[in-house]
Amino acid sequence: MIVRTMRARLMEMTPAPKPRMRAIRSDPDRARVLVVDDDERNLLAIRTVLEDVADIVEARSGEEALRHVLKHEFAVILLDVYMPGMDGYEVAQIVRGREQSKRTPIVFLSAVNKETEHLIRGYSMGAVDYVFKPVEPVVLRSKVAVFVDLYRMRREIQHKAREQEELLEANLKTTGELMRAEQELRIAEQRQAAIINSLPIVLYLEPFDRTPRWPAFISGDLKAITGFTIEQIAADPHIWQDRLHPEDRERVLACLEERKTTGRLSIEYRWRAGDDGYRHFLDQAVLLPGEDGGPGEFAGTLLDVTERKALETQLLQAHKMDAIGKLVGGVAHDFNNLLAAVLGGIGLIERRLQLADEQKKVLGMTRHAAEQGTELVRRLLAFARRQKLQPAPVALKELSIRLNELLAHTLGGLVETRWDGMDQSWRAFVDETQLELALMNLIINARDAMAEGGTITITAANRGPADATALSLPQGEYVTLSVSDTGEGIAPAMIEQVMEPFFTTKPIGKGTGLGLSMVYGFARQSGGGVQIESEVGQGTTVTIWLPRAPDQEGLLAAVARDGAPGEPMRPLRILLVDDHEGVRAMTSAMLSELGHKVSSVRDGNSVVKRLKGGDRDWDLLITDYAMPTISGSELLRKAREHAPALPALLITGYADPDSIGSRPDDVEVLVKPFTIDQLRAAIGRCAGLC
Repeated sequence: MIVRTMRARLMEMTPAPKPRMRAIRSDPDRARVLVVDDDERNLLAIRTVLEDVADIVEARSGEEALRHVLKHEFAVILLDVYMPGMDGYEVAQIVRGREQSKRTPIVFLSAVNKETEHLIRGYSMGAVDYVFKPVEPVVLRSKVAVFVDLYRMRREIQHKAREQEELLEANLKTTGELMRAEQELRIAEQRQAAIINSLPIVLYLEPFDRTPRWPAFISGDLKAITGFTIEQIAADPHIWQDRLHPEDRERVLACLEERKTTGRLSIEYRWRAGDDGYRHFLDQAVLLPGEDGGPGEFAGTLLDVTERKALETQLLQAHKMDAIGKLVGGVAHDFNNLLAAVLGGIGLIERRLQLADEQKKVLGMTRHAAEQGTELVRRLLAFARRQKLQPAPVALKELSIRLNELLAHTLGGLVETRWDGMDQSWRAFVDETQLELALMNLIINARDAMAEGGTITITAANRGPADATALSLPQGEYVTLSVSDTGEGIAPAMIEQVMEPFFTTKPIGKGTGLGLSMVYGFARQSGGGVQIESEVGQGTTVTIWLPRAPDQEGLLAAVARDGAPGEPMRPLRILLVDDHEGVRAMTSAMLSELGHKVSSVRDGNSVVKRLKGGDRDWDLLITDYAMPTISGSELLRKAREHAPALPALLITGYADPDSIGSRPDDVEVLVKPFTIDQLRAAIGRCAGLC
């Protein structure tokens, strides 16, 4: 009673503060207590008692309390029962009706109405306890502390639950990401394995000191590359060394010993695979250190470069053939100059001198030798693909009949010829004369390969665009002519050489080595190719690929022939230019024999000076093409600057006039060596321009 009176007096002596709402928020995680009372002194007293227990939020009316409930969460609500306006019962009912606040504890504050019916009403409205005024500080503090502790424990449980939920979500997310990463890794490994298995490469690990050599780990399709499985190699460790090419074995074994010192290996070698065919391997490896710092194992790759080596060989062969072709073309030009002088001189001797029979015989032998030289030049140019071809549609059936009759006595009785498929084949678009010569060479080579006799089969076939890819030919339709024998065959190492000029497997004096090279040059210049298949002891097949002739009859080309002498032409004043003294003298003699007046010079620049100086009274200019100081084409261009209407004839030792650049369209080309009748015909055609 004394304590209550003192507390009451304390409350009465405390000046009433100005109306205000106060909330202590020093710690955002600290529990809040909502105190609702219309008496400021009661609010002050309760705050003084509880402010160290929780943050106190004050409200002086029910409406203000409800606004706080909407904004914040409270550990407990101390609610005065009787207030003006909305009383405590109504506020409690609304708080309990709201989902977010229905579980917040409500403690009623009451100065009166301790009757049971009022208490029951309060409890029915949601109160969990009653505190009667005047308030006992210890009782109020202990009751509020219980609710604050419950609130804190509930918040802690909720916080831990959230942390556990977040941790679970993070674990699930991490697990999902890990599973996805593992799945992507498996897919990547499968893709990598598929790629490695599809490539001609093997990845291997090999112990440092293992002798004989065989790998400890293999990745890739080893069987597809070598013809052996890793189990077969492990069962016979000597298999790798035993199957090295004999020419490569010493070099490879030396490199293997050296890699123990250098820690590296990079070498190409030939190895006999499971099908007994040799493959080219590029073997590369580096030394990985062991766990103890010492030598561990070699990690390397074994790459099948057989196709690359084949392409390199083909490219090298193409470059070599091209270089030889250029060399042969230049040599042939010089030969033509020499032969032009020889044949021209022989022709003049025959025209000017009366010879005895013995002298005619010697001169005929000399002419024959010179003509053989001319044929040799033609073969060289055929290999160099520089001869002038006149392609036309050729019916193979008619060609086979002519050749069969021509070769009947040449082949002898031990050899039989068989012609297949000539009736069903398309026409080939080639130079018929050169095709006859090519087939004769192949048939005679086939005869020489069968010392004991046999059968030569010449087969014609039609080939579509897809068939030409093996020879890297342009897309199109082709006719093939295959000449097969049953002779001794050609060794694999020599197949790449047989088409080189002057290479022959025949004894000395039995062949020039130009047959196949001429066939190769003719086929390539005609737009086709040559394919050789041979097996030692079984025979050889040489196939010529030729383009199919178009259907238009208007594309048939006329065969060029020497012009006939015809009517005698008037004497012409001819200016002759040639740097080769022998050819110049012989051509001048031919022109004089034909009745023309000739002035010959060896330098084209002197001709330009004469024309520039006014010496232009000439009917025809005949000039060589290849001259050291000025070419024939350049001479013609400069000459026509001073004498535009001067007719001209260009002579050349090169077999292909189309290769002569910058030549005026109205200038004819005469190829050396030429006869006096060919010279007469060419001058006759030029004289028509005079």
